[in-house]
Amino acid sequence: MCYTSRPMTRGGWLRGVGTICLVGWVCSALPVEAQTKPFVGAVAGMATLSADGRASVTTDGAAVSVYAPDNGPAVNLFAGVHLADYVSLQGNYVANTNRVTLTSSAASDRGIAFYQQERTSVQHAVMVDLLVYFRERGRRVRPYLSVGAGLVRLASDVVELKSTSGDLSVPAPRFTSTAAGLRVAVGMDVATRNGWAIRYTFSETIRGNPISGQLSPAGQRGLANFQNLFGVVKAL
Repeated sequence: MCYTSRPMTRGGWLRGVGTICLVGWVCSALPVEAQTKPFVGAVAGMATLSADGRASVTTDGAAVSVYAPDNGPAVNLFAGVHLADYVSLQGNYVANTNRVTLTSSAASDRGIAFYQQERTSVQHAVMVDLLVYFRERGRRVRPYLSVGAGLVRLASDVVELKSTSGDLSVPAPRFTSTAAGLRVAVGMDVATRNGWAIRYTFSETIRGNPISGQLSPAGQRGLANFQNLFGVVKAL
């Protein structure tokens, strides 16, 4: 099932990022006795891409396009350091795969043209996050917010051209795109034993949308990647 909620607006993103950065700066400035401590971990789960579409009506005709994504697997490997009781810095490698169906149709005095194409979309990202916890280190349950940025590479390959008619331009068998991405997440660490903890995180990453650019007419929204992930963290 596709995720249909509207992604956060640019203003909302900026306010959220600003709030997290401000809280992180204040918390990191507080005097603490705890020393910095490294950690590593891995989480995995499901990734959902935002959909997009566009309709264009002119005196010469009308055109409609849309792409619909499916849920797919995702994994996030990370390592970081606890800078203070409430603040941590974390580096991430993130990967996810999703099926995407592209559909476009156009009608004019020359006739009707259309296509439907199934593709795979694979994303690899390298991100650096600032985590702000709401409880000090040593507590069993520690919820957090985080904000991060990095590079996201998307590669898309055709699986099947299900139908086509007319002279409408069909997307290339393979296209790739690398762009900067911004990620905001909310999560929780639940400590167990011997430095281990269980982690849940829900994140949204936004970047430019190379899939929308393949549609005819081209879509206009950014690409949002929503991830629900569970896994473990180990203090070193």
